[in-house]
Amino acid sequence: MGMAAALVRSAFLVDAVYAKSGREYGLTPQQGQLLCVLMSCSRGMSELGAMLGLAKSSLTGLVDRTERNGLVRREPDPQDTRAVRVALTTQGSKLADEFYAETCRRIEELPASLSPAERNTLADLLGRVVLSNEVPVVFMEPDEGARDS
Repeated sequence: MGMAAALVRSAFLVDAVYAKSGREYGLTPQQGQLLCVLMSCSRGMSELGAMLGLAKSSLTGLVDRTERNGLVRREPDPQDTRAVRVALTTQGSKLADEFYAETCRRIEELPASLSPAERNTLADLLGRVVLSNEVPVVFMEPDEGARDS
């Protein structure tokens, strides 16, 4: 399999895991991504739009729906009175932790056919691709779980 096909098919594989976890937790894949992005700290709408690759109107709808479900809240931005930040509620934080743990568990199972050394090599290589392309931190490492609330 060539590089392009392998990366695209890997992305589909991870997306399918995200979708399956989301269904089990009553979330759309986009809501699951939003919760994961907010696990470390509250974020401004423009920052969220850039991280999630969403247009302003799509992001507003996503935040509106997730807020109606009691999972996030809008807060005033202390640095800019015209802006708002989005933060997890207590319920959203609990759900995010559960969704994140289950999604990590499932993703960790994907390369089960690889040896530990091959898994480490794969992680190193993919990490280099991600870093060299300056991908925002939309899914943190399990040990990066400190909240800044």
